[in-house]
Amino acid sequence: MYDIRAILQKYWGYASFRPMQEEIILSALDNRDTLALMPTGGGKSITFQVPVMAMEGIGLVVTPLIALMKDQVENLKRRNIKATAIYSGLTSREIDIELEHCMFGGYKFLYLSPERLTNEIFRESVKQMKVNLLVVDEAHCISQWGYDFRPSYLEIAGLRELLPEAAVLALTATATPPVVEDIQTQLRFRKKNVLKTGFERKNLIYLVRQVEDKRHYLLKTLQSFPGSGIIYTRNRATTREIALFLQKNGIDADFYHAGLSAEIRSEKQDRWKEGLCRIIVSTNAFGMGIDKPDVRFVIHIDTPDTLEAYFQEAGRAGRDLQTAYAVLLYERNDELKLNQRVRVNFPEPEMIRRIYQALGNFLKVPVGGGLDVPLDFSLERFVLTYRFEALTAYHALKLLERDGYIQFDEDPRAMAKVFFRVQRDDLYEFQVSDKTFDQFIKILLRSYTGFFSGYVGIDEETIARRAKVSVEVIYEYLKKLDKMKIIDYIPRRKQAVVTFTRRRIDEKYLSISAANYKQRKAIMEKNIAAVKRYAGETERCRSAMLLEYFGEKDAPPCGKCDCCIRRKERIITDDEWNLVAETLRNGHPADVDSLRKKLNIKEHKIIEIIRQMRDQGKIA
Repeated sequence: MYDIRAILQKYWGYASFRPMQEEIILSALDNRDTLALMPTGGGKSITFQVPVMAMEGIGLVVTPLIALMKDQVENLKRRNIKATAIYSGLTSREIDIELEHCMFGGYKFLYLSPERLTNEIFRESVKQMKVNLLVVDEAHCISQWGYDFRPSYLEIAGLRELLPEAAVLALTATATPPVVEDIQTQLRFRKKNVLKTGFERKNLIYLVRQVEDKRHYLLKTLQSFPGSGIIYTRNRATTREIALFLQKNGIDADFYHAGLSAEIRSEKQDRWKEGLCRIIVSTNAFGMGIDKPDVRFVIHIDTPDTLEAYFQEAGRAGRDLQTAYAVLLYERNDELKLNQRVRVNFPEPEMIRRIYQALGNFLKVPVGGGLDVPLDFSLERFVLTYRFEALTAYHALKLLERDGYIQFDEDPRAMAKVFFRVQRDDLYEFQVSDKTFDQFIKILLRSYTGFFSGYVGIDEETIARRAKVSVEVIYEYLKKLDKMKIIDYIPRRKQAVVTFTRRRIDEKYLSISAANYKQRKAIMEKNIAAVKRYAGETERCRSAMLLEYFGEKDAPPCGKCDCCIRRKERIITDDEWNLVAETLRNGHPADVDSLRKKLNIKEHKIIEIIRQMRDQGKIA
């Protein structure tokens, strides 16, 4: 019998599970294939981390989000749980060492991107691992009907053949009924098994505001509404502009996007989480792995492409179960922008081929070469060199990534890495024989642990402060030790990284499935149509609309969204009718403004009562 509550208490410090967590964990421990649908903030990671800790062996976690992968590995390490991640951008030596530790029981968790599943070295290694659970995060990515389909996810089914004894736990926060069915089919569930908490968030109030001047609305709202919040926008430059605009008007705000360095992003994120900054203005890069319970509002200045994305981002508000608001600002021009996104997101196939060819030339990768070699890449220099439109090039690269030709990692490495190639005894002899490096090595070993078992992330600036020398001196020491084969030093990359996950081919042989391309485009058009319907709605309850979209029919009105409030305001109560009728019968002034002031009843209701009384012949 597994004592899962003791594991939860020991490693996470919680005395009890959230709704549905325990049922999902027990299903996994019972070796049943399970699809778990949990809203953002519902504690998905606990549902697979606890059962993996309860069983002998290692948990294999497939996820497409490299930033989230790194974040979860660091969180596990902070809890003294051994975990590692493998993704494109690591050196072959790093991968070999990490796989070796996984085979011999050095880790409890191995996170990897789906592109790694076809790698022959990985496939041979995984056969020798004692995998106790195969976890598929962001499971909607395996469905062609999902809003974020990734062909590389289809390789997971082949992984099941290598791990016939391991159950699958698939997780997603957003999936429509057809996607739920498709996930189970694609993952070859032995028996259908769906566990879900339901998508309703009773404490979250959904509002759509039709406003022409969004910044004025933002300022007015934030000046009168307290609490911490997130403001989402699509453009990196806009995050800075809006944050500065709010700061100039006395509102504590900061900006965040994927183009900032890892250190700056981490600092901004920590300040916001600790309450030192009230508002973060961000692209959708902000939010993965964020667990701040007291977010009182999430405001979207720009309209997301899908209701799935909107629901997930809005769900970052009110995780403490107190009242919170999800606000979408919408204007007439937004509909035109939504329509244009389809064209931008789906460049013509011929353009994709041109960009693929240009990419190979830019990175100096010959036809037939480049497989699994991480290469520094600057999108800015790339588009300037070949005179491509930046967004067209970006989305073409993302389409090539989804088709499994490349991995485009915009955040390749948060830190530099060091691995000691010599054993402890040999290192001691080296320190004794060469005093030049002795003090430096001691500072390194006191600052970090684990150098002898794998690559450890280091911060050269931190080491420089402790050694009381310049960071340039630290770089030189690390490079010299690397050259002497005492350590393996991998400097921090400051650019994005592109890795060819298949050998480069001549662009004329590049296969872009017309059916798949057209289907994905049609799905995006359908998703955008759903967003436009939601934003343009004035009658139906917004919560009920979202729940219906995710397959929960006949949901009752929330009574709190802008549509519900508008409907309530139109309903004329018996007391209101009687007050107006009695006032008119008593011969009081009958102009609407006087009635409104005297009776404290909304003007539109007074007009409707007068109209109905006139139609009934009760007044002239």
